[in-house]
Amino acid sequence: MAVKKVWQIAHQCGHESARDLGDRPADRRAGFAEWLAKQDCTDCWRAAQSEDEAGKAQWLAAKRATEQAESDAWSEQFRMPPLEGTAKGVAWGARCRHQVLAAAYTALVLDSGMSELQWERIEDQARTITRAGWWIDQRACEPRDLPELLEAAVDADRPTENPFV
Repeated sequence: MAVKKVWQIAHQCGHESARDLGDRPADRRAGFAEWLAKQDCTDCWRAAQSEDEAGKAQWLAAKRATEQAESDAWSEQFRMPPLEGTAKGVAWGARCRHQVLAAAYTALVLDSGMSELQWERIEDQARTITRAGWWIDQRACEPRDLPELLEAAVDADRPTENPFV
């Protein structure tokens, strides 16, 4: 007698379904059928996933709004100029600028003992970079590398005396 291929599964959500387990080896069908019985049916599982995605989207939107508010307040407090770019890029760039500069301040001033006067020079350089994309590109930089990155960006914007050099 052949081991059955179609199993009637009573799912934990209360729904029942007939599942063809013929694609599994005969000796693994009963164990898989038991496991399926402990799961929600496909429709209930999909509905739960949709709810999870909606919850994640709401959480992320709230987190972004909080970060944006903190970034905007910080930018105003430290007289950072508005950034240039698309609306989405400007918002993201402002958050990145805030995070990069805050991390650099902690690493350079608080942890390494850089003077406030030296830090103000770094802030002044940072104010000259208003392209949102630059800040987005630097979001994963090492905080201690920021002075060198700013110097390179400021040097790249300076015109050379001989344009053919």
